[in-house]
Amino acid sequence: MNRASLLFSAASAIIAFSTLSPVSAQTITKASQVQSGTYAVEADHTQIGFSVLHFGFTNYYGAFSNASGTLELNAQSPASSRLSVTIPVASVQTTSSQLTDELKGPQWFDATKFPNATFVSTSIKMLGQNDATIHGNLTLHGVTKPITLNAHFVGAGINPMDKKYTTGFDATSTFNRSDFGIKTYVPYVSDSVTLRISGAFEKQN
Repeated sequence: MNRASLLFSAASAIIAFSTLSPVSAQTITKASQVQSGTYAVEADHTQIGFSVLHFGFTNYYGAFSNASGTLELNAQSPASSRLSVTIPVASVQTTSSQLTDELKGPQWFDATKFPNATFVSTSIKMLGQNDATIHGNLTLHGVTKPITLNAHFVGAGINPMDKKYTTGFDATSTFNRSDFGIKTYVPYVSDSVTLRISGAFEKQN
């Protein structure tokens, strides 16, 4: 392909993407209007991050990937919806390769012995139009404890790239890692962990 053809192809691609207005990718902004049904976690666009206070100096961040799970969504009766998510602990990543490897080991997550973390909802309560509290059980490091997710509906609609009906939510939670038996360097590395989730779900039926 010559230079002119390459530039033309690149320009065409840019124009094509620029014509995808936000509305075409996100047509619904009210949770009550989302299509009810069974959804699967869309792993490539679901991000799960966590942070701890490091020696009182900085908030240190890490992330997990390759989540899986299901959302049984009832938009008309949100309280009857159900969420179940599984996170492979060995997917943990930080900006330090040495720390990443350490976190997978027995002092921290012990990913070999406890390969997955799971969250299973027990109740959902709407707080206004697009916000909800999701109570559920988090299993981490072989210990199961209740936590609460503060969830916010972002949007839903047909994904213009793969043509699949997709919905997305943001959620946050704070809990003590020592409750799950992960006590290394407490209190120098904070016991309190902040969890941030950006979840994408594709409709299955």
